[in-house]
Amino acid sequence: MDHRPTTEEPKNEDLPPVPPEPSLEWWAVRRKVKLPVKVAELRRKLYLKAKQESKFRFYALYDRIYRRDVLTAAWWIVLAKNKSPGLDGVTCQDIVDAPGGANKYLDDLHESLKNKTYKPDRVLRAYIDKPDGGKRPLGIPTMRDRIVQTAAVLILESIFEADFLDTSYAYRPGRDANDAVQAIAGHLREGYREVYDADLKGCFDSIPHAKLLLAIEKRIADRAVLQLIQMWLRCELEETDSDGKKHVTRSQRGTPQGGVISALLSNVYLHWFEVAFHKESGPAHFAKAKIVRYADDFVVLARYQGRQLRQWLETTLEDRFELTINRDKTRVFNLNVPGHSLDFLSYTFRYDQDLSGGRHRYLNIFPSRKALAKARDKIRHFTRPSRSFMPIVPMIADVNRWQTGWVNYFRIGYPRKAFRAIHAYTVEKLTKHLKRRSQRPYRPPEGKSFYAHLHDLGLRRP
Repeated sequence: MDHRPTTEEPKNEDLPPVPPEPSLEWWAVRRKVKLPVKVAELRRKLYLKAKQESKFRFYALYDRIYRRDVLTAAWWIVLAKNKSPGLDGVTCQDIVDAPGGANKYLDDLHESLKNKTYKPDRVLRAYIDKPDGGKRPLGIPTMRDRIVQTAAVLILESIFEADFLDTSYAYRPGRDANDAVQAIAGHLREGYREVYDADLKGCFDSIPHAKLLLAIEKRIADRAVLQLIQMWLRCELEETDSDGKKHVTRSQRGTPQGGVISALLSNVYLHWFEVAFHKESGPAHFAKAKIVRYADDFVVLARYQGRQLRQWLETTLEDRFELTINRDKTRVFNLNVPGHSLDFLSYTFRYDQDLSGGRHRYLNIFPSRKALAKARDKIRHFTRPSRSFMPIVPMIADVNRWQTGWVNYFRIGYPRKAFRAIHAYTVEKLTKHLKRRSQRPYRPPEGKSFYAHLHDLGLRRP
């Protein structure tokens, strides 16, 4: 009996409609895309099969990836993000405006995948600034490749999600950075206060392809899907140097950072590090240690960070997984020691003296210095001199939108002091904007301070 989830293509009348041309802006602002019922059901069946049979290898998945309704759902997701184009310069708007619109575009893509004539385009290599002053390489795929990678994620994510452990939090449905912060806080309160704060050098760029594919093959036996992933891993990268010369390279290691599938592939690889961590020979047993991982950032917490624990972490990561630990940035410390603190996911964890003067020390969790510096940069961006002639009310609306998300993220712990500091800085910058945009000295209404006036104009308090 065949227990595989159905591969039957939905009939044309069952296909979810592609959004009509005028809806591009609406989709761009929509943050979450509700999957078609048949796609959601397919994902559920794949997940249940993987959960029930932990060693089952899926051998017929490629036809699910090119299913027309799966490609349509992938297009919806790409359209909702509406990011910059790749090397071909094709945008979401171009796809919508082309003859036949998105429907024809997806029909052609479906046929190329079905006939196995699909080949990924070159990836545009760009660099973004890192907080330490360095540059992070980023690959920008074409919209065509984003759609196919998204379709692959819709199918493969359901299978691997059944295996992932509760200790990882990044790029997973129903989990986010706040969950990781809460997990760390819980372990600290339980007494696991000796910390191994790891820093990996270019983790996404250094994952070995052969070992990554072995990790994928533990669940995927479909050769067409494996070939698809290999093509993305070995895709050509094109970049332009400072002299305007184009250079084409082919990646020998790493996941296609910037590609839609990169996060899932890195999670699959690092999942096996967590599995090793929790084996009987791993630190979860011999040191009673806890691990919290968010993408390639992780912390290990224990009651005692002995030499055996540190040696296991370094040997396993560097020898078995072929990753490099940045020892200049990796720290081992005890949070029970006054002055020691942990910065993770833009939060600071620190044990401070009781504010009432008692001998008790409490776990203080608040936005880190870097997070506050980035927040001030954002406010300066909203109120920059080039926006001098922008009306104050729309500017306040921009600030309010950003502030709502910022405050929601930093809701854990004791953020009030940081909130007040950022709000005071916001009032200061908006006040300068009011004074700068008026040829005459700007004054608030009689009897009102600038602080009260800005709030009358709509500025929200965090």
